[in-house]
Amino acid sequence: MADPQIFEIASTFAKSYYNQFDTNRQGLAVLYRPESKLSFEGQTFTGQDAIGAKLVSLPFQKVVHDISTLDAQLTVDNGVLIVVCGRLKTDDDPVHNFTQTFYLKQIGESLFVLSDVFRLLLHNS
Repeated sequence: MADPQIFEIASTFAKSYYNQFDTNRQGLAVLYRPESKLSFEGQTFTGQDAIGAKLVSLPFQKVVHDISTLDAQLTVDNGVLIVVCGRLKTDDDPVHNFTQTFYLKQIGESLFVLSDVFRLLLHNS
């Protein structure tokens, strides 16, 4: 079981992140820094500007994320590792499962997203 304080930080972050993603993706860029990396469906983006541009360029108008599970651990450098599994719905598309892993790095009293890995869980029949 995760440390309750770490789990609360992770849960608060994830809820805030997906609320922002679902309502105004442009606001997500501030969570990243120049050294941040995003791996999105196998493509890698580095830096706040490139990550922000990728997120706002996604080809849908409406999106709703639903978190199914969330796991979190404190890292050796006082960061927070978060693994989210959930479902998302975009526009008129069917619901898809996804997984997303965040590594939040601490600088002073604040955290930023150093690493972000996103993948839809699609299965070929």
